[in-house]
Amino acid sequence: MADKATIWHYPRCSKSRKTLALLRDAEVDVQVRHYLDDPPSVDELTEAVDQLGIPADKLVRTKEDRYAELDVDEEAMNTHDWLQLLADNPKLIQRPIVFTSRGAAVGRPPEAVHEILA
Repeated sequence: MADKATIWHYPRCSKSRKTLALLRDAEVDVQVRHYLDDPPSVDELTEAVDQLGIPADKLVRTKEDRYAELDVDEEAMNTHDWLQLLADNPKLIQRPIVFTSRGAAVGRPPEAVHEILA
């Protein structure tokens, strides 16, 4: 079992709270990063999507009010544009994201992180 993890955490999100509890219940040494207070850089987001194995646009919470306010022209966006959007607007990042030595996973549902703990 992975004994260390980092979670990009948003305390007001129930999925994020449940994922953090799951990690602690599994006795994982968890480093908690409150990513709204300490937003990831474009380089960190690039590494995250690489570890997750998803395109950058799949890391975006498109149902957030902020996304609608930005009136994003999705057709005109390239990978770097998506990553910059997330760096500038961290509330749009899918949450939570857990990183271990075995990989990364979005904790939606929280049980999805089991795969990178085993």
